[in-house]
Amino acid sequence: MRVIFKTKKSRLIAILALIGAAAAIWIITLLFATMNKGELISVKSDDELLAIYNRNSKTSNNFIRKILGLPFSAFSDDYYYDYEYRQPIFDDITNTVGPTSAIDTATGAAESSKPSAPTKEYSTTNIQVENVDEADIVKTDGDYIYSISGADIVITNVQNSTSPEISARISTNGYVQDLILSGDKLVAISVPGISTQFSRYGSGNTDTAVQIYNISDRENPKLAKTFQFYSPYYTSRTINNQLYIISSGRLRQKGNKVERAYLEDLTAKEIPLSDIKYLEEVTTDTQTIISSIDLANPDLVPSVKSYLFDASNAYVSENSIYLLDEHYKDSSDICIDDYAVWSIFGIKGLYGLNDASGRDCYISGNLKETKIIKFKIEKTGEVSYAAKTNIDGTTINQFSIDEYDDHLRIALQDSEGSFIAVFDKNLEQTGETSHLAKDENMYSSRFVGDKAYFVTYRTVDPLYTFDLSDPANPKALGELKIPGYSTYLHPYDENHLIGIGMDTEERTHRDNFGRIISTSAVLTGMKMALFDISDLRNPKEISSIHIGDSRTTSAILTNHKALLFAKEKNLIAIPVNNYQEDFIAEAPGDNIEDLIRMYNGYFQPYISEGYLVYDISLEKGFTLKGTVTHDKITADYGYYYGSKMLRGLYIEDNLFTVSENSLKVNALSDLKEITELKLIKEKN
Repeated sequence: MRVIFKTKKSRLIAILALIGAAAAIWIITLLFATMNKGELISVKSDDELLAIYNRNSKTSNNFIRKILGLPFSAFSDDYYYDYEYRQPIFDDITNTVGPTSAIDTATGAAESSKPSAPTKEYSTTNIQVENVDEADIVKTDGDYIYSISGADIVITNVQNSTSPEISARISTNGYVQDLILSGDKLVAISVPGISTQFSRYGSGNTDTAVQIYNISDRENPKLAKTFQFYSPYYTSRTINNQLYIISSGRLRQKGNKVERAYLEDLTAKEIPLSDIKYLEEVTTDTQTIISSIDLANPDLVPSVKSYLFDASNAYVSENSIYLLDEHYKDSSDICIDDYAVWSIFGIKGLYGLNDASGRDCYISGNLKETKIIKFKIEKTGEVSYAAKTNIDGTTINQFSIDEYDDHLRIALQDSEGSFIAVFDKNLEQTGETSHLAKDENMYSSRFVGDKAYFVTYRTVDPLYTFDLSDPANPKALGELKIPGYSTYLHPYDENHLIGIGMDTEERTHRDNFGRIISTSAVLTGMKMALFDISDLRNPKEISSIHIGDSRTTSAILTNHKALLFAKEKNLIAIPVNNYQEDFIAEAPGDNIEDLIRMYNGYFQPYISEGYLVYDISLEKGFTLKGTVTHDKITADYGYYYGSKMLRGLYIEDNLFTVSENSLKVNALSDLKEITELKLIKEKN
């Protein structure tokens, strides 16, 4: 049938009707597409979970390879993970539990092995937020030191500092990444089944194994509970005996279902579908699991919840958990299947562009934004979704984030430079500073009360200071330019700040006519500096010290827990390593990341390892008291895994330095060695 329009008016009416119908379809579709985007949605069935996984996994490398007709990589969905592999990580505690040990929750303890009353003065892990403890590789309660030695956990009695002795040794089948100490509970977080002689970092899609020990009798620790979560370990915190473990990694398919189980005492348990949630606009095949366990509860029943988004950064306060998902924005999408229809009905579809949500699209681009998702920590210890927001830019580490007076402050960098944004408790943005240091990169940041600081770098180190006392009007106030850069900032007191990082030397390069054609930066060693920030508009460096040479590195450059600082003792100490050969790294001034990658990727063995101990004061700055050294360990097969000098801590007037090989005791006053105890297990 052919319709003939007899007048221009009828033609116009028909055209308008078609446009109206198309607009109605677009509006209805957009409403469905944006429905529930503000809240987390519970997965309703295993089929829906599988559909989400299949839909989002189409962006994976192997899907693109399939489309292009290329062979699958070694990390295909079927090969990436052995789903039947459920080997428990711990199978022996020396003189206590045999290879087939049953779980024992006994609390009886010999009085002689209980810690004394908490009257001793001792250091604890260097943490970000007061009352929010962080896991570490060495812990102490003042009477005992808990450390990692090879594949073992060693409990050392140090009540008599002149003759410390090993109380117990827990042998493992895997790599222990972190230890948590909470009262009479010792928690080990591990990568199961990873041999320490081959890997110190685990593999791409490993599990998170959690073992909780009752250590009321330090000489006879008892295994109280084990968990295994099918996602790689990301971070953890402990608040008032409540343990929070965050793990994040790809969803895993087993048969016709997506794996949503975990192990409790080697028994499979399922995460309820109501506890698996997602955001409609988030496209990912990654899950982030938040597990909370009350360590004071004898039953140790966990709350396990899964959220279908990636976690690229995390911050935990006493009342909230913030997970950050950083991703590309305004990118070009390659949509493969029928779901691509959703992208043409988005806002950008009006202009012939794919929608940024791009459900089933392979995404590429270079503009990043950060999704901030806030969870409230309930009085019961469980977590619940609170709010979310998006903001352009990315963070560098956990110190980029801070909660203060019901406001979230976050330091970010984007194509326009670095800045600080402020949000209220509902994650509504209240203010933002101007962008600073365009074409430079942020290397460290720190929030202290209503003030903030960050360091950017190109060929010199500008330290910027901020006043955040008005959440609606945060301001950048001061700037200090000095050579080098700080990768970690630590408050000395309310008016002074410590910066630890690398010293650099700026070099200019000229052509045959003497004209400057480029500049570059060369690492010359490590550096510690003390800044006076009492006047935020005029920060000053009042003291600094150069450490080592171009061969020198330290764990403190990337891990704040390596720092030992006690203002009341005028004490600051860090582990330091030196390479056995000169190492000269040089990179263009506008690409310092290449320089850092070169430095961190220099896999030569260390010639020396030591613990540098300094006096620190406002009057005298940094004064080296001395160095404590430990014997170097050569790993099996000639592999070197980085520093074996793990941590330093003090108990009363003694300094304890702990490596995988040994524990040394030195007097804090003059660093005179008191004794040494070998920790590593002798080979048969």
